[in-house]
This record gives sequence, C-alpha cells and structure tokens, in this order.
Amino acid sequence: MVIALFRHGLTEENKRKAYLGWNDSPLCEVSVNLSTGSMYDFYFSSDLPRCITTANILFPNNDLNLLPHLREMNFGLWEGKTYQDLKELPQYQRWLSDPVSYCPPGGESYSEFTHRVQNGWEKMTQEILSRGVGTCAIITHGGVIRYLLTEFAPQPRDFWSWQVPHHQGFELVFNREALRRGDRCTLLREVPLTAKEHG
Repeated sequence: MVIALFRHGLTEENKRKAYLGWNDSPLCEVSVNLSTGSMYDFYFSSDLPRCITTANILFPNNDLNLLPHLREMNFGLWEGKTYQDLKELPQYQRWLSDPVSYCPPGGESYSEFTHRVQNGWEKMTQEILSRGVGTCAIITHGGVIRYLLTEFAPQPRDFWSWQVPHHQGFELVFNREALRRGDRCTLLREVPLTAKEHG
C-alpha cells in the first residue's frame, strides 16, 4: 500500500517567506511547469486553491477528494507577515522559542493543528482500506507533510527536522494491516518532480 505526499507548488507568498496558512497565494511560474511520471489510484487534496491547482498540474483529469483537514496550520493575524514584520513582537518570540505551547493570535495551536490532521489521516485511511485502493496521493502543505512524516515514517524524527521542498514528494509504503493499526510505514522514498518539456 503506497501513500504519496506532495506539497503544493511554490507560491508568491512562499517566495517572500511569508506565513501562509489558510490564506492563499498564486503559484509561481516555476511551479506551473512541474510534472511527475507517477500516477495513483486515488487522490486527496487540501481544499485550498494552491493545492487544487498543483494537483491539477501534476495529475490532470483525475478526481480530487477535497479535505479541509489537510489545510496548513492557521497562522491567524500573522498570515501574510514575514519574520522581519514580526520579530519585535514578544508573542512572536515566545512562539518561535516554543511553538508547541504558544499559538499565533487568532490562529491554531500546534495541538489543534495536529489533531485536525490526524483526524483527516484516519478518514483517508478508512476510505482507501474500505475501497481496497493500492496507491493514493495526497496534495497538501509543508506543515501537514512534516506531521505525517513525524508520525508514520519508518524512523522517528522531530517535526522540525523534516525538509519538505516544493519540488519533491514522498512515498510511504505500508503493510495494509500496519496501516489499519496506525503503525509506521516500512519504507520511505523520495519522488522528485521535474520541469515539463516544452515542445
């Protein structure tokens, strides 16, 4: 059983290094030209436009199952702001030093975010197990992928230690019964994305 995780393409706000959670931003030109040779039996996506657009670029003409559970963390009043904008704020400094205990004003706490993503994962795995699906792809956000890798990669690693670039996906290979039990996957492999050939 293969579950692939793909981050949405690079956006204009990502280029600015701005916090981008539930707000949205158009994809950069470089992301519009990404492609993959991989195909899957079933597709889930965050319901935010940058993920839907990425899914349609990478996997055109496939039905998308949209889940709000797969959204990035909500950064509240810090949406669209950069480190430079926020660095003088004591609340921001506290959050940077301990993002698990503090949360952005008007946004989600780490526990609210991870609880939501975990609920989404359980919905998705129930669906694919009940349908007998062999492979599925999830198009989502950097924070969501970090959380899922922290929980389900073969070797335990800290949330912040995962690098989740826009031009690469991950495939988690599960034993079906292990997936049903909520265990870790047996194999993790990278899926590089490439620029489309013009011609």
